[in-house]
Amino acid sequence: MKPKKVSLATRAIHGKKLYPYKGAVTTPIYQTSTYRFENSNDAVRYSQGDPSVYVYSRYHNPSVEDVEEKIAEMYDAEAALLFSSGMAAISTAILSIVKAGDEIISTPALYGGTYRFFRDVLPLYNVNVTYVNADSLSDISKLVTAKTKLFFCESPTNPTIGLVDLHTAIAEVKKAERKTGRKIATIIDNTFASCLHQAPFTIGFDLVVESATKYIGGHSDLLAGAVIGSKKEIKQIRQIAKYLGGCADPFAAFLLSRSLKTFELRVQRQTENAMKLAKILEKHRNVLRVFYPGLKSHPQHAIAKKQMSGFGAMVLIEVKGGVRGAAKVCDSLNVAVNAMSLGGVETLVSIPVYSSHVNMTAAELKQHGVTPGMIRISVGVEGIEDLISDFEQALKKI
Repeated sequence: MKPKKVSLATRAIHGKKLYPYKGAVTTPIYQTSTYRFENSNDAVRYSQGDPSVYVYSRYHNPSVEDVEEKIAEMYDAEAALLFSSGMAAISTAILSIVKAGDEIISTPALYGGTYRFFRDVLPLYNVNVTYVNADSLSDISKLVTAKTKLFFCESPTNPTIGLVDLHTAIAEVKKAERKTGRKIATIIDNTFASCLHQAPFTIGFDLVVESATKYIGGHSDLLAGAVIGSKKEIKQIRQIAKYLGGCADPFAAFLLSRSLKTFELRVQRQTENAMKLAKILEKHRNVLRVFYPGLKSHPQHAIAKKQMSGFGAMVLIEVKGGVRGAAKVCDSLNVAVNAMSLGGVETLVSIPVYSSHVNMTAAELKQHGVTPGMIRISVGVEGIEDLISDFEQALKKI
């Protein structure tokens, strides 16, 4: 049975191992830094490029490779590479493509860590980032120069749950390629949508990055990141990863393998809860705005319906009273947890100006669409009535 012929849930659990075999049901944890050679011939085989020879866990590890295989299958992709964090995945993927003097075009609404990497780190290596508004993607071809090597975006965006029209973005990049006669790589951060709700490769993206800490991990107990793409692209990124050292830990890979077994169940339940909670919050007198792609009130609802199979589990609200009002709500919640992450089975809330977008200037916050009264809600799998009651009582405290 070919893995791509079976469901996402089956691929997440079994990967390519859809056949009878003798062994452990759960992949063992290969908690080792190095590996024994049967004889020195193994070292020779490794030096000649034999991938079956294990040398050092910074290079490859059976526990890690098992999860990489499953994530690649979930995306219907050729290969995946696991990292120690989402930022390790993003930074390594980008540095495998660009060099000094190159340029990147990106949409401006980004996770704070990515934005700071673009703003504070890449300029040190003479790599420039130019931003194109998601509402003006036709400007991509105008912004492209002879130095442009990469188009980067995330959708839905963190934390404002905005959408980038991915079909239009790819079409404009292709137009720019025809204009310049050069290849421009494309990367999307798919963390908020996950592979359950968005399939970037079918749209035309070259690489997908995800913070596996979030929905792939799903239990708020690990750090990991993933890059997914073709075998050729992943091989190139793997080579850079060896030098930068952001390799995944075997025990984290074991926890991820556990999490993948319930991935579809978890994320589907979270998505259902998010829609129900968003509809209730939209009617609350102390809520000024609700951003959720599944609501007809979302300015890009039509785009979400076109490119997503579901609307995800992230909700953003703006409450009365600015940042004080937001803090009052977050501090009054009993079921939802005030914590700076997302994607876990527990509902988490955070205030962007205190977390992902802390210490940004007023101009930067405006560029990202972030206001002081916003609360980002990562909806969990709790009973929906419990969540609704919890937010209703907290919002009354404003």
